[in-house]
Amino acid sequence: MTVRTGVDLGGTKIEAVVLDGDDRVLARERCATPQGDCAATVQALADLVARVEFDAGCAAAHVGIGGPGSVSPRTGLHRNANSTVLNAQPLHAMLQTALGRPVALANDANCLALSEAHDGAGAGHRCVFAVILGTGVGGGLVIDGVLHEGHNRTGGEFGHTALPRLNADEIPGPPCYCGQRGCLENWLSGPALEAQWLVHHADALQATEIAATRGDDVVFTCWLDRLARALAGVVTLIDPDVIVVGGGLSAIEQIYTQLPARLPPLVFGGECTTEILRAVHGDSSGVLGAARLPAPA
Repeated sequence: MTVRTGVDLGGTKIEAVVLDGDDRVLARERCATPQGDCAATVQALADLVARVEFDAGCAAAHVGIGGPGSVSPRTGLHRNANSTVLNAQPLHAMLQTALGRPVALANDANCLALSEAHDGAGAGHRCVFAVILGTGVGGGLVIDGVLHEGHNRTGGEFGHTALPRLNADEIPGPPCYCGQRGCLENWLSGPALEAQWLVHHADALQATEIAATRGDDVVFTCWLDRLARALAGVVTLIDPDVIVVGGGLSAIEQIYTQLPARLPPLVFGGECTTEILRAVHGDSSGVLGAARLPAPA
């Protein structure tokens, strides 16, 4: 029986799944992510894969893993992860050694895109752009069912592009851990919205609470405007058939009810009928997409 094993390596939890050839879940398990220790994280992931494949009664020929950041094609070292303990480490090689087989390692937003294009909100569309809006911000692009990572393996890095069409009070933009300023992650993530709220209000609220209870407040409407500007840039540059939104902030209803009307004036040509849809698989999209990563060449 052909099976696929996928892993979602997150900042707080690791999830593993084994799928059969008909995409049925044979086994699934989560564990906490060790903090501040790359080697301990790799060992925890390997132990989790061993347990989940034992429960499934079978093992995959290779393991697909989605997580933050990406592997540098030049050095082979990991880079650009907001879980900074993974950066500058030979993470891909460490995982292959620990698991004793080939590993396909991809950005978690790429895995979201692959999963949703396969049988989620983007199913049946040629070009699917997926966005993660949560504690971080990311993106992934799938064309004709194939993940596009790009020549430098930075394809779809939506969160580390700059906010377009800056207003005077947005210059130069907040600093980012990547070394740049004004990255979308620092404007559009949940922590960013919550920090923006506290500048103007005394009550600390979660991002989804702000949207649900104070959606007419200028802080939230500014956040929605920034998201519209960012996605209009994606439409003008890539023109995907559909934009799929995942992550914790995908629960914000205004993304689907109010945002689409904001896009046409911002898109080149003044027209935009691109659908914006919530991810069907929710926080499971990452691990399901990882299981569908093809074996490394």
